[in-house]
Amino acid sequence: MKKILLGLAAGTAIASVPAMAQDAGARQPFDGFHVDALAGYDVTKAGSSVDDDVNVDNDQSIDGFAFGVGTGYDVRMNNFVIGPEAEVTWSTAKTKFNDGDFEGFGIGNVKSNRDLYLGARVGYVVAPSTMVYLKGGYTNAKFDVRNAVGTVDTKRDIDADGWRIGAGVEQALSSNAFVKLEYRYSNYGKGELDYTGDIPDGQRFNLDLDRHQVMAGVGVRF
Repeated sequence: MKKILLGLAAGTAIASVPAMAQDAGARQPFDGFHVDALAGYDVTKAGSSVDDDVNVDNDQSIDGFAFGVGTGYDVRMNNFVIGPEAEVTWSTAKTKFNDGDFEGFGIGNVKSNRDLYLGARVGYVVAPSTMVYLKGGYTNAKFDVRNAVGTVDTKRDIDADGWRIGAGVEQALSSNAFVKLEYRYSNYGKGELDYTGDIPDGQRFNLDLDRHQVMAGVGVRF
C-alpha cells in the first residue's frame, strides 16, 4: 500500500508540471500586438473661429457612420500599459441642405473620406479583465469636394492635418480577445487642396474643424 501511495503521489507531481508551465506561460490581458475592427458615430463641426452663415442659426456640422481598422502594440508593466497605435477609418458624413439652409460647416460642399491616425495610449488595469486608458497623437483627414448637385467628381479634396486626444475602456474577453469603447476629439488646424493628375497641390491654409467620435471596437491579440 505504501508503494502504491508513493507511486500515485509521484504521478500527480509529474502530471502537474506541464499544467504549471502552461499557467506560467499564459499571456496576460492587455499585452502584446493587437488588431481591432472599429465602428461608431462621427460628427465634424466648424470650430469657434469659423462662421459660414451670418443670417441663420447654422449648426455647421456633418455626421455619419464611421468604420475602420486599427492596430497597436501594448507593453504591460504590472497594472500600467503603454504602447503605440495606428488606425485608418472612413465615414459616411457629408454636407446637405436642411430646409434650404446649406450646412457647409466652413469648408463647403464635401463628403468625408479616409482618416489616418498615429499615436499612443497609456492605460491602467483597474480589474483583472478591465483597463481604462488615455490616448493621443496625429491625425490626417480627407474631405472630397463635391459639385453643386452633390456628386464627388471635382477631382480634388481637402487634406486636413491635426491632433487627437481620447479616453476609453477595454474589456478582455480572454487572453487573446477583447472589446473596447472610446470617445475621441480631433482638431484640424491646417489644410490644403489636393488635385488628381498632374495639377500641383494648393497652398496650405488655416482651418478650425472639431471632430467628435464615439467608437466601439472588437479585437484580437497575437
